[in-house]
Amino acid sequence: MTLADWSIYIPMARIAGVTLQAQKRIDIALTSIYGIGRTTASKIVDEAGLEASMRVKDLTDDQADKLRVIVEKQHRVEGDLRREVLGNIKRLKEIQSYRGVRHMKKLPVRGQRTKTNNRTIRGNVRKTMGSGKRKLEKT
Repeated sequence: MTLADWSIYIPMARIAGVTLQAQKRIDIALTSIYGIGRTTASKIVDEAGLEASMRVKDLTDDQADKLRVIVEKQHRVEGDLRREVLGNIKRLKEIQSYRGVRHMKKLPVRGQRTKTNNRTIRGNVRKTMGSGKRKLEKT
């Protein structure tokens, strides 16, 4: 790398295995971690004693370490949380609960209507009479 290449290098914080984008505000950047939303992110920033308007690129190493410790010690995020959610769904399927059966059939689980508007979960399948029908040429 040349000297010019190093001048555009922006150090980025890495928390819970996720690289935070350098130009974003800290409270917004933390939401890119699975399991942290806006409310949790603002609580983490307050607990670390940082300003929410601060950018990730302006963090010092000590501040980034403080954030990393808070996130990894006090919150279940990324791999652990994904494993827990999948385990919960697997348990529902095994005990054949209503929600588990809905998961097995790949249907909406949380009470949404299925007569219309469930194409996302079913993979955009259209089974009505007119859909997919070939147009006949008029002679």
